[in-house]
Amino acid sequence: MRWRTILLRYYFFLVTCLLTALEAVPIDIDKTKVKHTQPVESAKIEAPDTGLYYDEYLKQVIDVLETDNHFREKLQKADIEEIKSGRLSKELDLVSHRVRTKLDELKRQEVARLRMLIKAKLDSHQDTGIDHHALLKQFDHLNHLNPEKFESTDLDMLIKAATSDLEHYDKTRHEEFKKYEMMKEHERREYLKTLNEEKRKEEESKFEEMKKKHENHPKVNHPGSKDQLKEVWEETDGLDPNDFDPKTFFKLHDVNSDGFLDEQELEALFTKELEKVYDPKNEEDDMVEMEEERLRMREHVMNEVDANKDRLVTLEEFLKATEKKEFLEPDGWETLDQQQFFTEEELKAYENLISLQENELKKKADELQKQKEELQRQHDQLEAQKLEYHQAVQQMEQKKLQQEIPPSGPGGELKFQPHLFTFLSHISPVGLC
Repeated sequence: MRWRTILLRYYFFLVTCLLTALEAVPIDIDKTKVKHTQPVESAKIEAPDTGLYYDEYLKQVIDVLETDNHFREKLQKADIEEIKSGRLSKELDLVSHRVRTKLDELKRQEVARLRMLIKAKLDSHQDTGIDHHALLKQFDHLNHLNPEKFESTDLDMLIKAATSDLEHYDKTRHEEFKKYEMMKEHERREYLKTLNEEKRKEEESKFEEMKKKHENHPKVNHPGSKDQLKEVWEETDGLDPNDFDPKTFFKLHDVNSDGFLDEQELEALFTKELEKVYDPKNEEDDMVEMEEERLRMREHVMNEVDANKDRLVTLEEFLKATEKKEFLEPDGWETLDQQQFFTEEELKAYENLISLQENELKKKADELQKQKEELQRQHDQLEAQKLEYHQAVQQMEQKKLQQEIPPSGPGGELKFQPHLFTFLSHISPVGLC
């Protein structure tokens, strides 16, 4: 399963440029020579999930802002630094009343959502006396001091928060991958401990065999090099490698024709290289590692090509990169199977952390078990009291019925009662009349 696909995001372009539509310079491409070419519809392309916890709010704010012609015009003329610094946020004061009203509504919905999340979290810890206003301070993508109105401060905070979060996102993903690899090795070693010596040797032999099999793959071209791009040109685009043209290549792979190669479009270029190393049908090939390799390739190309570090590649940046020596004569590319993800010391530290977490979970489980047993004891006690009370009520009802119903004979006739006859004999005939 592709562990990264759920983490695809707007990228820096969607945060800083807010979906500006830049017209691409038309060039002549013989589409009849390009295989499997799908026409790009003029309809708006759905942006992928940013992975941010306020992703939906971010999307909605962008969608509303781009409906205002004034703001959109200012945005197209603004540079990256002007957007990141917050100067562009001041233009929010000039947008239409309809847009401001919609933004106010979106903010109120987001504040309500955050309050629900806070309440649910605190309720799970059986906490009371919730101060929503104080807890909202932990969210830095909106101004909590004014939960009713979307102001320029809110736009500024949203841009800065998303920019910062996305800039640190790749680092977080690398750290998560490292943890994944350490956990995989930890589980392998723990499994070996459960085997006898013979079985353990068999497993170790199988592990080494699979490792060698995975490492036995065709040469991987350096990402972003001429050889790598020409391979895409020939095998993916179906064009003659002798006709390779960087400008045409850029236009072909600028899928949404916005004038940039964003991170998603770049990562798509590495599929052919990754297929040399990874096959989902092979037991020895880990698809999680494949996506980490894709991420490394994209980061490398961005570092080499993205001159202004806006996480987008323009046509000008792309063409300049093709003029460098590294494009024509690149160094070899080391795949993940040639690298060490962690040291033994790091693995031991991670295993100690796991042990601490397991002990803490066990402690909590024991506490929950004791609480369960105590609740069961109280339940049993209440059930016993309930049964005792029910029996007492039944006895009282039976006594009451015995007192109200006179005794009768087998045929239903009244049974002779000596004490009643004695009583009647003392009553005078006059009284009986």
